[in-house]
Amino acid sequence: MEPGHKNLSIRMQCKLLGISHSTYYYQSRSSALEESDLEILKVVLRVLQDIPTFGYRKIAIQLNEEHDMAVSSKQVRRIMHKHGLRAIYPKPNLSRANKQHKKYPYLLRGLNIWLPNQVWATDITYLKLGAKTVYLTAIIDLFSRKVLSWRISNTMDTCFCLEALDEAIRRYGVPGIFNTDQGSQYSSEAFTQRLKSHGIRISMDGKGRALDNVYVERLWRSVKYENIYIKCYENMTELKEGVKRYFTFYNSRRFHQSLDYRTPDKMYMSVFRIKEEKLAA
Repeated sequence: MEPGHKNLSIRMQCKLLGISHSTYYYQSRSSALEESDLEILKVVLRVLQDIPTFGYRKIAIQLNEEHDMAVSSKQVRRIMHKHGLRAIYPKPNLSRANKQHKKYPYLLRGLNIWLPNQVWATDITYLKLGAKTVYLTAIIDLFSRKVLSWRISNTMDTCFCLEALDEAIRRYGVPGIFNTDQGSQYSSEAFTQRLKSHGIRISMDGKGRALDNVYVERLWRSVKYENIYIKCYENMTELKEGVKRYFTFYNSRRFHQSLDYRTPDKMYMSVFRIKEEKLAA
């Protein structure tokens, strides 16, 4: 179309092109609202940066009450969906059970955990890396809360869980009990046989009982809110280096209220120091 054509009017050009005259002058509603959507998007991004767990409903309330923007939750949802924005929240069925795998009883109920290496526990959580999702597993000592080993993988297979297990045993010895959920990675023949080969008793959380593995869940909350959400890693190399730095800080410098403000490293070594002192005496 050439609006300034000397010989052909707009109407004639439309006729020659086989389109209606009104189509040329039509401005889509989305184009008309593009500028206002952009302003809303900017504020939505600021809210998500501060509070990444807010969904579109809470963001809409915040925009109305704190930013004096008259927007509806549907409007915010449309804009977030258009630009691929979502609140950060736990995905359902992250660890799916395999009905063919053997399940083991939960051994920690009422158990007095008073020694390092008495009970280890593990789990898998997801991390957002740009548009991708990657998976983090870690093994912790329940007495000291010390992170013994960890791995990050693009896929939720058994291999990276086994790698973390082998490293923890190689560096810290063998635990008495190893607690997991009923996910297929941990109930697989490869994983359970590796535990049995070391004489480790297997404990598994009850179905639908998230509190059975509460210490690992607290670790996930800490690593995400104190590191992942505020660092915004862009690639796998940055993510692994950042998680490594955080777990070093978590073990050696982060004071835990539940440990009387001691670090996991000091708590883990405290019993061994007492034994050494008694032997020396």
